[in-house]
Amino acid sequence: MNVQHEVSLLVEEIQRLGSKNADGQTCVKFGVLFNDDRCANIFEALVGTLRAAKRKKIIAFEGELLLQGVHDNVDITLLQE
Repeated sequence: MNVQHEVSLLVEEIQRLGSKNADGQTCVKFGVLFNDDRCANIFEALVGTLRAAKRKKIIAFEGELLLQGVHDNVDITLLQE
């Protein structure tokens, strides 16, 4: 799969699993995304896809790298719906 396709799938999964924040943007916790069975089947390298989407300013999250367990409560915010 190409990166753009994976990023578009990521946007769909964030919309499916997330909820709207006070600003009307869709947010999801990293732990929810990482532990979802459907996401596990779609994304071979979820963290890499997240970093690619962040570089393209499609999503936002604090820090550079998200790790399971340590960053489960970090919000991933969808900037482009």
